[in-house]
Amino acid sequence: MGEQPRILIIDDDPIVADSLAEFFTNEGCKAVSVYSPSAGLHELSQAEGSSAGAYQVVICDINLPEMGGLDLLREIIKLHRQTAVIMLTGYGTVETAVQALRLGAIDFLTKPVVDDELRLGLERALRHHELARENTTMRSRLESTFGLGNMVGGDHRMLKIAETVHAVANSRTTVLMTGESGVGKSMIANAIHQASNRQAQPFVELACGSIPETLLESELFGHVKGAFTGAHADKVGKFLAADGGTLFLDEINSASPAMQLKLLRVLQERKFEPVGSNETIEVDVRVILASNQSLEDLVASGDFRQDLYYRINVVKIEMPPLRERVGDIQSLAEHFLEQQGNELGRRLNGFTPDALDALRRYSYPGNVRELSNIVERAAVLSRSQTIGVDDLPAHVLECESNTMRLAPDPDDQPWIPMSLGEAMVEPERRIICRALEANSWNRQQTAEVLGINRTTLYKKMKQLGIDPEDHAQAG
Repeated sequence: MGEQPRILIIDDDPIVADSLAEFFTNEGCKAVSVYSPSAGLHELSQAEGSSAGAYQVVICDINLPEMGGLDLLREIIKLHRQTAVIMLTGYGTVETAVQALRLGAIDFLTKPVVDDELRLGLERALRHHELARENTTMRSRLESTFGLGNMVGGDHRMLKIAETVHAVANSRTTVLMTGESGVGKSMIANAIHQASNRQAQPFVELACGSIPETLLESELFGHVKGAFTGAHADKVGKFLAADGGTLFLDEINSASPAMQLKLLRVLQERKFEPVGSNETIEVDVRVILASNQSLEDLVASGDFRQDLYYRINVVKIEMPPLRERVGDIQSLAEHFLEQQGNELGRRLNGFTPDALDALRRYSYPGNVRELSNIVERAAVLSRSQTIGVDDLPAHVLECESNTMRLAPDPDDQPWIPMSLGEAMVEPERRIICRALEANSWNRQQTAEVLGINRTTLYKKMKQLGIDPEDHAQAG
């Protein structure tokens, strides 16, 4: 393992806590056991200021005195963000396991835990801790360079996007961004501009879908007086306005075939003529484009020019929807709340645990933009310094109450006795299959997305009966 990992075990049963500490010591770790939440939090705080260094992993019982295991988990995540937490239970339910994982636990194990499960849990937790450390370093650099730290969060895909921003910033390479509306494409485009050697020049943005087709050409290329009815004076288009700087064209999927042809020419030659003019204007513009639809599908259906697609698809950035970035919801919400507090001149202290749980459960069809609006509404209407469940919109709470339950509900059907491990098989299988499909069945990429190593993914696939050959035949 290299340097000895530091592990803290928190369990009110001294026999369990000490035996786990002995097991991990024999595995080459530095393990310490305590028997209460207060002792655990004190030990974590003391360790961070000591020469020995902070704990990488906490193994915590779900049923504790003083405060419940989930409340302790919230405190650890809040105060020690880089520490990975594994929860233990002797009589867990699927609902509790899911809640712990949503709150940020890395794993949820049922007592008595076999040695292999402990080893695999530790391996995953240490990997998470290392990624958290890397993410903290990356976010610090992103904040100082681009002002992106809070917006990127800790999702590995967003961190890779930030690395791409840094890599392409000073080139004139065309960048294509894809993703649902509201995921933050404009923010990333602006970050590319701010990180480039063009930052002192204009950043010009145009949502093509908001401009009628008859006016889009004039908006992009400008027109001369008398070019058409209503053209009472010369107009400077977006390309000329962005000369020397960056032009961001959002919703490029809405451009007509005729407009696509004109865009192809200006992207290739950096030249155009204003509407109604024979004068050719040459510009030096860095162009970033975005689409909220699959351009590949539009090319296949004949609604988007293939040659234009190849021309703009030089560097592609795929923005994930917020529902796939559950771990970033809290940091984003707190960032937006801080912004609102500054605008309102009020001190806002964050969210209650129940409010954060509700925010994590919501699916966000409007993505980051919708989360920002939800937080703004809550900040404006709340009479308290802490945002609670009652401050959230009804549709967010309705989504929480209608969240699909992973275990049988005794009111709906008879309960079939099963262990937590048995109950979690189908949800785990569904999550892994979705991740494999999203990554084109590339197991290395899928393992990275799931936060496990490739060997663990192979074992999981074998245990759950997930066969890539079945997928290939189905395709």
